[in-house]
Amino acid sequence: MPSYNRTFDLSIADVDLIEEALRARGRELSRMRLALSEENPAHLESIRVIEQDQRTGEELLGRLHDQKIFYRPRKAVYVGG
Repeated sequence: MPSYNRTFDLSIADVDLIEEALRARGRELSRMRLALSEENPAHLESIRVIEQDQRTGEELLGRLHDQKIFYRPRKAVYVGG
């Protein structure tokens, strides 16, 4: 049985492209969700699927964000904002 590749060689640009694609998909799903009415029973299943897909994409974006290492200068005082 084949196994999964557990190591990836992605550049910063690759990760940025993935994040942008996930955000674009999230915007598309939001537009689809707004077009459906909760009052129409035929739309309820579609709404549930769209919201689950949105949740999955947001969770993936969160996991990508959590794996980033943000730069903070070691010798100088860090001033954020």
